[in-house]
Amino acid sequence: MEPEGVPEAPAMANLAQTAAMKLSQMSERSKQLGTAMQNPDRQRRIILVIVCVALLLDNMLYMVIVPIIPDYLAELQIEAEHARPVQHYNFTNGTVPKVTKGNFDLQIGVLFASKAILQLLINPISGTLIDRIGYDIPLFIGLNVMFLSTLTFAFAENYATLFLARSMQGFGSAFADTAGIALIADTYTEERDRSRALGIALAFISFGSLVAPPFGGILYQFAGKRVPFLVLAVICLIDGIMCLAVLKPFSNKERANMPVGTPIYKLMFDPYIAVVAGALTTCNIPLAFLEPTIANWMEDTMNASEWEIGMTWFPAFFPHVLGVYLTVKLAEKYPHLQWFYGAIGMVFIGASSCTVPACKNFGQLMIPLCGICFGIALVDTALLPTLGFLVDVRHVSVYGSVYAIADISYCVAYAMGPIVAGQIVHNLGFVQLNLGMGLANVLYAPALILLRKVSQMKPSFSARDMLLEDGPTGLYNTIKMEDREKRRKGLCTTIDENGVETFAQRSYSEEESSGGEYA
Repeated sequence: MEPEGVPEAPAMANLAQTAAMKLSQMSERSKQLGTAMQNPDRQRRIILVIVCVALLLDNMLYMVIVPIIPDYLAELQIEAEHARPVQHYNFTNGTVPKVTKGNFDLQIGVLFASKAILQLLINPISGTLIDRIGYDIPLFIGLNVMFLSTLTFAFAENYATLFLARSMQGFGSAFADTAGIALIADTYTEERDRSRALGIALAFISFGSLVAPPFGGILYQFAGKRVPFLVLAVICLIDGIMCLAVLKPFSNKERANMPVGTPIYKLMFDPYIAVVAGALTTCNIPLAFLEPTIANWMEDTMNASEWEIGMTWFPAFFPHVLGVYLTVKLAEKYPHLQWFYGAIGMVFIGASSCTVPACKNFGQLMIPLCGICFGIALVDTALLPTLGFLVDVRHVSVYGSVYAIADISYCVAYAMGPIVAGQIVHNLGFVQLNLGMGLANVLYAPALILLRKVSQMKPSFSARDMLLEDGPTGLYNTIKMEDREKRRKGLCTTIDENGVETFAQRSYSEEESSGGEYA
């Protein structure tokens, strides 16, 4: 008779058998997951998800502080006043010390601009580094810095810490944004797939920018200052874990065979790339200049309420997504008109910007703001894939530096916006600001005609092509690219009597080549 409290042997055996079955099932599922991850199409989709989440987080963190920081800085100033030694003030003649509104606005402007300024300075370095070591490590570094920046925002207790957090975000964005967009361009090598993937990424950027102010305002009001940043920090941590698991940035990959990308300064002197960069800067100026100035104008001219100011840009998300969708669909049917879509977008932006000062209420203001975001969607969706194509046909097919130039173009607009826009409104007026931005976009649109022959350019025999013919490893989809390159050149595989694989020239008919994967 067994003593009480000791399980019987059959029960122990059943428990062990059940545990073994569970472990076996978990092992089988892990193998299935690993096999699924090896699927190139599925892996491309996962990479797109990782990049889109990183872009969403960056833009949410950029805009989530809009409804939080002014109120939070005012609280910090009040606390600082109370912390000072007690002094006797003459309340009868109004000599109570207070921070002037101009100084307060300057603090907010500098805080908002610090992210774009540091990102502007770091981008040439990050683009060059991405070209040298690949896309995965810089993306992982950027996500880690953004995570630390978000936590710093959550626990900041003074202006200096807020400034540090904002600057850290600019450093992380210079790596994460540039590496993410370049990774999409490298992973999606077909022009049609690349346009679609970059369009999806742009939709996430738009969603992050436009949903962040109401998201931050609601959580700040009902849950406190730290909650919005902690939520974003958790999402950033999850995305970093996904990046580590899928891309394996620190695994022993062969990086010696990676082609050397064209230096960023040479890309900047490419006239076609310069035209695209100028268009990206010009089209984003209205958005960058209106964000810090439109709230005060709405209060002064239409007595707008807080919720109206907070919801100003949110309806514009839908025309932005519509613009992305239309441009991707049109580019699939008429890829040679990418420059035309960008020009139409700049005209939309210019006309919409000029009509902003004529609006008398919140409902009317929604229309030109939707027009601005619709035009920006046309320009970005048409011209970002064009940058990748220009690198393919005129330089080496490595995309870190060229998309660093695109990021620099955005940062120029957003670095000037919070500082310059307020001074223009103060000296010239809100109407003149909008008319100037609108005129700049309309006048720049004809410059995109210079891109009309880009689609007719033939791919150059770049360093990447030579490496692919040698059969290296270390780049994403290298094997697939090698096979595609052979098919494009009309090479077919044959096996001789000794079992050696050779390549013979094969003539494709015009119909066959046009219907192939590389058409």
